[in-house]
Amino acid sequence: MVTTLAQVPLDRAPISRPSVRVLLIDDADRLLLFSAGERADGTLRWFTAGGGVHPGESHEQAALREIREETGLTDVTLSREVWRGRPWTTVRNGVTYEIEQRYYLARVTAFEIDTSGFEDFEGATITGHRWWTVSDLAATNDTLRPAGLPQP
Repeated sequence: MVTTLAQVPLDRAPISRPSVRVLLIDDADRLLLFSAGERADGTLRWFTAGGGVHPGESHEQAALREIREETGLTDVTLSREVWRGRPWTTVRNGVTYEIEQRYYLARVTAFEIDTSGFEDFEGATITGHRWWTVSDLAATNDTLRPAGLPQP
């Protein structure tokens, strides 16, 4: 559930949740995305690998940990930060969080995804993964995050 700051009760300020996302691009120029939340019309929401920054972690350390947990890949070189997403809010277990995302890029050799490192929450909500070409991204009716992915 995504909310706006205007919907957050005044007596409860959202809790800041720094997070990282990684644009993993393989040697065939395909982007890895994960899916969740099939909607009534059959469409899905697709998003990049990543998640929250743990206390004491740098954003880069969190990005590498998230890639390892979500894909099994351990030998990754990150680019510098390539983008910061617009903060957005979500409610989980009755707590409102303001998500502040930093994006990184990593070029990798194509590999078989290993999701055995998923945290319980990820295992319960992530429904699949796939490597996308630019033309696949441009042709889909599914929701892509970040928005604007198919543009060159």
